[in-house]
Amino acid sequence: MSFIPQNRLRKRLKKVLKVLLILYVMISASLYFLQEKLLFLPTVLEQDYQYEFAYPFEEAFLRPAEDVLINAIHFKVENPKGVILYFHGNAGDLSRWGTIGEFFVAKDYDVFIIDYRTYGKSKGKLSEQAFYDDAQYCYDYLLKHYSESEITVYGRSLGTGVSTFLASKNKPKQLILETPYYSILDVAKHRFPIFPVTALLKYKFPSHEFIVDVNCPITMFHGTDDSVVPYTSAEKLKEVAPSDKTRFVTIEGGGHNNLVEFETYRSVIDAILNN
Repeated sequence: MSFIPQNRLRKRLKKVLKVLLILYVMISASLYFLQEKLLFLPTVLEQDYQYEFAYPFEEAFLRPAEDVLINAIHFKVENPKGVILYFHGNAGDLSRWGTIGEFFVAKDYDVFIIDYRTYGKSKGKLSEQAFYDDAQYCYDYLLKHYSESEITVYGRSLGTGVSTFLASKNKPKQLILETPYYSILDVAKHRFPIFPVTALLKYKFPSHEFIVDVNCPITMFHGTDDSVVPYTSAEKLKEVAPSDKTRFVTIEGGGHNNLVEFETYRSVIDAILNN
């Protein structure tokens, strides 16, 4: 049996540690400089793209600020029970999310869905504050056509942080959150536990701070098998939400993108939208 001399072993360990340190710094830098590419996965549509949906709709273009263009789809039904202001997840564009929104149109609701800046036909510089500002602008736009008591704010995944912020600043009829998180920071800590994400992350979306100021009924849906937003993150959000206003619905076996397939989700949605 041969043995490696201690001085040679120490040199090898130093080299390994140096390589690991370089990799750690490189990954940390990537998390900081490329975080928008990691967090946001938009697809871009040509400005003359023609949407096709099964229900009547109008396309809208809103300008919350200079050099900003927000594209929206506004589904309208006869004698609507109200309107759902829907904030979608972090991937795709309105050609996909409009189809998902038709689930609510079929329940006799008007639905207003926007594409965030850089998504679809929408344009403008991204920032966390921009999400909030554009959401409020769209809410104010709906107030020109509906009473506040007719507006349901609905957030899915990424959109739950935006929706919770909006509900904390206004008085909609209700807030519905599908696969919500305590904060984006909390999700990042779960996904990258050995990296200093608190210092690196520019987008925090602190839903736990906003939800304490929400004064309307809140319904949360989360699946136990969600591999994107941990179920535990939603549970933490529930713990700080106003207990007398919050209903937390656990979907056993539910993932991140398939809650609509479960009877529990469909029955609760029917109940709260028909109330």
